[in-house]
Amino acid sequence: MRRAKTDIPSRIVVEGPIGVGKTTLASRLARSLDYEAVHERAGENPFLERFYRSRRRYALPLQLFFLVQRTEQLPRLQQENLFRAGSVADYMLEKDDLFARVNLDEDEYRLYRQVYAKLAVQMPPPDLVIYLQAPAEVLLQRIRGRGRGFEMDLGAEYLEQLVNAYTNFFHTYAAAPLLVINAAQINFADSDEDYKMLLEHIIRARPGRHFFNPMPFAGEQK
Repeated sequence: MRRAKTDIPSRIVVEGPIGVGKTTLASRLARSLDYEAVHERAGENPFLERFYRSRRRYALPLQLFFLVQRTEQLPRLQQENLFRAGSVADYMLEKDDLFARVNLDEDEYRLYRQVYAKLAVQMPPPDLVIYLQAPAEVLLQRIRGRGRGFEMDLGAEYLEQLVNAYTNFFHTYAAAPLLVINAAQINFADSDEDYKMLLEHIIRARPGRHFFNPMPFAGEQK
């Protein structure tokens, strides 16, 4: 039986590495629950395309831009959402440090942390974090399948670094209830059956850490 809407987590975050489907899932969840969709505005970062072409050269300005953008966006959204039923975001602030550790060298990371300390904002933890997992080879296939030109230079080695960084981060994550989903084969972008199965599991989410390894209805997600 479906839980009453008041029992459904009101602040949901969907996280995971590039290409795993977090924005797609966050958008569908927001529509299904009549929640506000909160999207990372990666397209506004002027260093993103240059970073994909030359990661070492543009890693620091890329991370600093994202840091400033996210620390401005999230508190403002928190105020705007006070009178809304709920929200589904496709990123959490903690991801910024996760990517910084992967992308920056030691001196750059030290500078980044100094800036982070000046800009740090206190955000309440989500009511539920959904962590989508998939191996690097699956992510690479999906990234190439969606055909965004500036992403084509992403290699398996970099994606493997991100997968490991996410795995290590969520291995010890305890700030909010966590639902870990094996997203390697389900097609919640195009398959209504796969999505409904996932939605029912999210609606029934309980406090603590839980794992969901669904069997796909419609094959691999593109």
